[in-house]
Amino acid sequence: MTYYRAQLDHADGPRAYLAERGLRVLVQREWPWRVGYAPPGWSSLTSHLRAAGFTAEELIGAGLSTRTRQDPDRLIDVFRDRVMFPVRDPAGHAVAFLGRSGPGAGENVPKYINSPETALYDKGQLLFGVAEQQERIAGRWTPVLVEGPADVLAVWLSYSRSGRTGAVALAPCGTALTDTQAAILRRLPGATQGLVGAFDGDPAGRAAVGRAFQLLRHPRFPGPLLAAEFSAGADPADLVRRPNGKAQLRAILQRQTRPMLDAVVDHCLARLVERHPRLLEDIDGRCTAVRLLTPLLYEATDPDEAIRVARHIVAHVRVGVDTVAIAALAHLEAVVHGLDPPINAGPELRRPCGRHPTTDGQRASTRPFPTVE
Repeated sequence: MTYYRAQLDHADGPRAYLAERGLRVLVQREWPWRVGYAPPGWSSLTSHLRAAGFTAEELIGAGLSTRTRQDPDRLIDVFRDRVMFPVRDPAGHAVAFLGRSGPGAGENVPKYINSPETALYDKGQLLFGVAEQQERIAGRWTPVLVEGPADVLAVWLSYSRSGRTGAVALAPCGTALTDTQAAILRRLPGATQGLVGAFDGDPAGRAAVGRAFQLLRHPRFPGPLLAAEFSAGADPADLVRRPNGKAQLRAILQRQTRPMLDAVVDHCLARLVERHPRLLEDIDGRCTAVRLLTPLLYEATDPDEAIRVARHIVAHVRVGVDTVAIAALAHLEAVVHGLDPPINAGPELRRPCGRHPTTDGQRASTRPFPTVE
């Protein structure tokens, strides 16, 4: 990490990029994050470390160098022209890196790459930001799950001078949330206050909320699971760049949240409508949507939440309460008899859900029913 940090001191482009992203403090202050820069040469770090006496096997084993396909005897750097974020184990030792593409990278260059798994690093076992924020974690700050290191830093900066208890952001290390990472979040002292999922407001961000919910709900999370409300394409890292953005981000995390289960219902319905744009135009299509969404009622933590989610489905699918009640009973009966279909159920759900009167005089359609994938 010392090498990468020294390179940042002389890299005007990456320094300007960090400042433009609202992260100037990371250039000015080395700790606790110690962000660095991997220069663009093919083997800058490799040559530096080979000159220091490290062997090829050691560099490959550490995930810092790799062999070329054309010449297996030639080593090149894994990270080139990237802003470098160290990934630390709970003791604070850097065991891997997340590399963000430099400001001049082309469109086909991956935005982030992370270290390969090594003897010291299993990316599904660690969360970015835990080691650097031990004081806030011990202070029972509310955990916030975000997508990447820039988002973690944005939340950290938003509370750096607030002088009060707030939110502490953590992120998976270049992968979707894992069971082990969910268990880490569940054990945090602040988990009793709940967890906020703060992902992009685009479809990918909404899908990430759904995946996180699936892992965090069982065993039951100590506090409520919430989702922050960002506009489409926005995220914490975007907000912190704006005038008064830090205060806006704090406000969103504290006051502009809703139950994560509601966000999951909305995402499932949006996927259905995206695949089948005419789904909600007639009663049979709306009944199918209800039948596919109803299993989510049983993810509620208590009867009051289940009632709220049922009302949410009624309002967004435009059906009567009786339609949701019948579908819920049918789902429960299927579970009792071992016939529980998953939320992405296939053709076995292509059947009418019962003839219910519509509010607009529509006649039931006989077209095939859609599925969620």
